[in-house]
Amino acid sequence: MKTVGIVGLGLIGGSMAKAYAAAGWRVLGDDRDQMILDFAKMSGAVAAPLTEENIQDCDLLLLAISPRAAIEDLTARAPHLAKSTLVIDLCGTKRVVCEALFPLAERYGFPYVGGHPMAGTHNAGFKYARATLFKGAPMVLVPPQGHDMALLQRVKDALAPAEFGKLSVTTAEEHDKMIAFTSQMCHVVSNAYIKSPTARLHRGFSAGSYKDLTRVAWLNPAMWAELMLENRDFMLEEMDVFIANLQAYRTAMAENNFEALRALLDEGRKIKEEVDGR
Repeated sequence: MKTVGIVGLGLIGGSMAKAYAAAGWRVLGDDRDQMILDFAKMSGAVAAPLTEENIQDCDLLLLAISPRAAIEDLTARAPHLAKSTLVIDLCGTKRVVCEALFPLAERYGFPYVGGHPMAGTHNAGFKYARATLFKGAPMVLVPPQGHDMALLQRVKDALAPAEFGKLSVTTAEEHDKMIAFTSQMCHVVSNAYIKSPTARLHRGFSAGSYKDLTRVAWLNPAMWAELMLENRDFMLEEMDVFIANLQAYRTAMAENNFEALRALLDEGRKIKEEVDGR
């Protein structure tokens, strides 16, 4: 029986625990909240706590915590890891964590790859975790060397219980640049939009558009603040573009300029069609 250690049993780590348990792996878990760990054990997702003694049994170690916490955690666990243990972090940004953990892994001789599962919900915590969360979802990988096909195959095999739909390989820099647009900006826009005083009066006047736009306003403030500040250079670039685009719409409306507003809306429609299709 293969063994996976999972640090952090929130939505992501908890879903990984359930997926690996369902696939017949022995799951060793750790969480800063003892009650969460106890509940995970009671539910059958975790077989036993992850300790200094049994961490050497792990074929795979998943770090489902924030980047800074992942650095601190693996730094402490590294002396106890077997050199055969594959380590993958599941953090939302990659530059900070990979910059710290690539040399740490090299120093202690175990394989490490940065990872980011592109799946989740606006709900957080183990109680919302499910074994099928990652089924068909993309998984982004940041290896120390992009051409190490043997390592990438090992990662693919190790992640099989999660049933990802596609594995993509990139650099930490490119990952963080893209994630600023595809994820972090979405959370900022949603969170800022809901602050309108009109939001408190929306009931009876809202439908799918409102729900789609505001879904991720319901977030973990501390976690997202850390991720956004770690990625602030790319975030600021995206925010400047967004603010400039909003200003163009505002100017067209302020000037009562139908043709300018129509052109702006049509431009956005065409770009959406080009990048995502109908």
